[in-house]
Amino acid sequence: MAQLTVNPQRFDPYKDFKFRVKWDGRYVAGVHRISALRRTTEVIEHREGGDPSSSRKSPGRTEYEAITLERGLTHDPEFEQWANRVWNLGAGPGAEVSLKDFRKDIVIELYNEAGQRVMAYKVFRCWVSAYQALPELDAHAGAVAVESITLENEGWERDYTVEEPQEPSCLDPNR
Repeated sequence: MAQLTVNPQRFDPYKDFKFRVKWDGRYVAGVHRISALRRTTEVIEHREGGDPSSSRKSPGRTEYEAITLERGLTHDPEFEQWANRVWNLGAGPGAEVSLKDFRKDIVIELYNEAGQRVMAYKVFRCWVSAYQALPELDAHAGAVAVESITLENEGWERDYTVEEPQEPSCLDPNR
């Protein structure tokens, strides 16, 4: 693991409202919510025959939870096109699933208040398990129409090559 540089001036934790998602080498427009990156490792309990009063625990299989991305509904077909690679009704027998390219690696980047990238996570072998094309529609609401995809994945890791940036100062004349 790479040695992380630490900014000794930073006291506050990062906020959760500046982020971007990238796949196929480009940023995806309009994503306004991403569910948490969460993994859970199964606990395997066992005991030794000579010690019946206590048990021991060891790690088992690790599972990675699905990630949901939400964005305001526009004409951009990016979510729908990826979802259609997994299942495209009416594509004809044998063509419903695009086995060659229905999986993608994605990158989730977090930015500080100044817009500097401070963290990135690579999420591996994602595919769309749920696609919401339209939200529940309500003539009495004044909400934005939202589409979403749920991505199954086979794990994620932090990109340790992203170093903590030197934060800008209003007093810095070179700013």
